Amino acid sequence: MGKVAVISDIHGNITALEAVLDNIRERGIENIFCLGDLIGKGPNSLKAVEWIKETCEVVLLGNWDDFMQKPLDFEEGQWHQRQLGEEALAYLGTLPFHHDFYMSGKYIRLYHASAKSIYHRVVPMRDSYEEKLAMFENTENITAGEDGRIPDVIGYGDIHAALVEPIHPQKTLFNAGSVGNSLDIPQATYAILHGEYLSKEAAPFSIEIVRVPYDIEKEISIAKDMGMPNFEAYALELREAKYRGAPKKVQAEK
Repeated sequence: MGKVAVISDIHGNITALEAVLDNIRERGIENIFCLGDLIGKGPNSLKAVEWIKETCEVVLLGNWDDFMQKPLDFEEGQWHQRQLGEEALAYLGTLPFHHDFYMSGKYIRLYHASAKSIYHRVVPMRDSYEEKLAMFENTENITAGEDGRIPDVIGYGDIHAALVEPIHPQKTLFNAGSVGNSLDIPQATYAILHGEYLSKEAAPFSIEIVRVPYDIEKEISIAKDMGMPNFEAYALELREAKYRGAPKKVQAEK
């Protein structure tokens, strides 16, 4: 049996990335795939890019990786761009949209957000069955494999919340969660695929979600010491696993 580690949404959080890579090494996993959003939010985007280039066999394009290549007019974005530099930004511009492969006879497709776009967000906890089924389609962004086969398994990132969900008929959707900016539990999260890697023959296959504790306060201190703009919002997300842009609940008047 082989193993493939699937990581996503690092967001410049090098403390969390180090903890996850250590855990992957301890498990003896050599194949590591990254589903994008290496940068932004956290203070060490450049180091995250360097580490991912060094350790990952496959690296895909995320929405942050894309829009950070464009002219930005807000301070936080410009800060991250300056830290990254031209070479790292140019590398991000080379990243592919998706990656397809076989494992234990299953045709697996990985991408950042959806088959439609790196900016098209699908949240299975609220979106319809039709929206989830569309994740398996061959769109204009997809270079389909032999005979345009539809995947048996889709893996993605983007929403920072891990899950494994059966999609009728006989399909599986999984989200690898977020290494550096988890918004379902305040721990670094990634997925492991267990099976016969690159094999078209039917064999046992499973998907494991892994939660890795790391030093959140250390990461927040790094962001503060580096003078990262808006680090308070970053700190809130890391400590409480709550999205900074989520609507605030209005308390009822007594």
